Amino acid sequence: MTEKTDPLATPTHLRAFYHLLTNTLITSVINFTMWFAITFYVYLETKSVFAVSLIAGLYLVATASTGIWFGSLVDHHKKKTMMIVSNIASLFLYITSFAIYQSAEPGAFKDPASVSLWALVVTLMLGVIAGNIRGIAMPTLVTILIPESKRDKANGLVGTASGVSFLVTSVISGFLVAAGGMLYALLLGLGILVVSLIHLFLVSVPEKGIAHLEGAPKKIDLKGTYKIVRGVPGLMALILFSTFNNFLGGVFMALMDAYGLSLVSVQVWGLLWGVLSTGFIIGGLVIAKVGLGKNPVRALLLSNIVLWAVSIIFPLQASIILLAGGMFIYMCLIPYIEASEQTILQKVVPFERQGRVFGFAQSVEQAASPLTAFLIGPIAQFIFIPFMTTGFGVQAIGSWFGTGPDRGMALVFIIAAVIGLIATVIAFRSKQYKQLSKRYAEGHGDDSSPPALDQPVQEGLVQ
Repeated sequence: MTEKTDPLATPTHLRAFYHLLTNTLITSVINFTMWFAITFYVYLETKSVFAVSLIAGLYLVATASTGIWFGSLVDHHKKKTMMIVSNIASLFLYITSFAIYQSAEPGAFKDPASVSLWALVVTLMLGVIAGNIRGIAMPTLVTILIPESKRDKANGLVGTASGVSFLVTSVISGFLVAAGGMLYALLLGLGILVVSLIHLFLVSVPEKGIAHLEGAPKKIDLKGTYKIVRGVPGLMALILFSTFNNFLGGVFMALMDAYGLSLVSVQVWGLLWGVLSTGFIIGGLVIAKVGLGKNPVRALLLSNIVLWAVSIIFPLQASIILLAGGMFIYMCLIPYIEASEQTILQKVVPFERQGRVFGFAQSVEQAASPLTAFLIGPIAQFIFIPFMTTGFGVQAIGSWFGTGPDRGMALVFIIAAVIGLIATVIAFRSKQYKQLSKRYAEGHGDDSSPPALDQPVQEGLVQ
């Protein structure tokens, strides 16, 4: 097979990439703000760990169940068009959420079983979920706009944008909730989404067409997507590994806010997450500067080893300093894990299938987390918290580990992290790791190329 050239990004491609990255940053700020705010708000109003974990579980179920569909939409339409659709859907759902919030009776949100509370939660959640279309479209746009040799760095910049959005969100969401419940968060969200939508209409994306492997593409074509994934040695193993990690990660998603809010106030917790999010930015900027190395598969697994080791250490004592230090390292590593997986998929999967494969990976990887999130709330509430409050754990390890509800949640974190570390070490020694590393080094072996990069162009990205 003739070796393909690696075209370089034109100024037009780079300009489009940076505009889309900025727009994605703005929209991510809003979606993260809504998500942080409703989680904080529900816990502060109801004081129910179970309610918070249920919210996390509902979100993950929705993410898992829509990923393949969203991926098909991205593959079968212009990427910018789908970003616009995503924005409009989120805007409509946030307007509906605002109406629900304003029309609720006083005190309606203090009852964890309140219909008004869950109507608000579900509507807001759907607005955030609609934003996931952008999360699938953005890496396919990296494939279109950025040459292969620089995609790992571009993915690092995408991770940096996510970190910036986390920082801004974390700082403002706690203060917004403390100052006015969900009212100020909703008003800010509606205003910025309108600005983001106008900006998106003005961005010119050099998308020359819609590429398809099929003559008449199906709407979802799960069978064909699964065949592509199975056809790349080690790729299914990577997706399953990420699925297992997300199963464990659901523990942290379900309990972290309750754990943090047991140590500090909501204002301090939101501000702390803003500071910690600089780790996400730092990690993304480092990738943008130096890349991921010759083997992103190895980078992904090494990052997981460090991540799980840190997650064993920070819950050992009820210390906000330990928690902050551990989560800062955690945040620095997340861009490496996400950029590694995106870079692998962008190289080994044909462009025509990337939306569906990214969506398939999202659905499969997120499928385990809802189970964890749904289970871990009741397990923590009725087993581990009593175990470390009045149960045997108080006598067994309470003298050095500490006692109380926060110590019960910390014990859950440690158990999950130990399992994650063992699983990563096993993955490092597997034949699938060697197969995928070899396949990445060889390339995807597909002669198709993105519609916008079908001619020689000039140098342009971060050196």
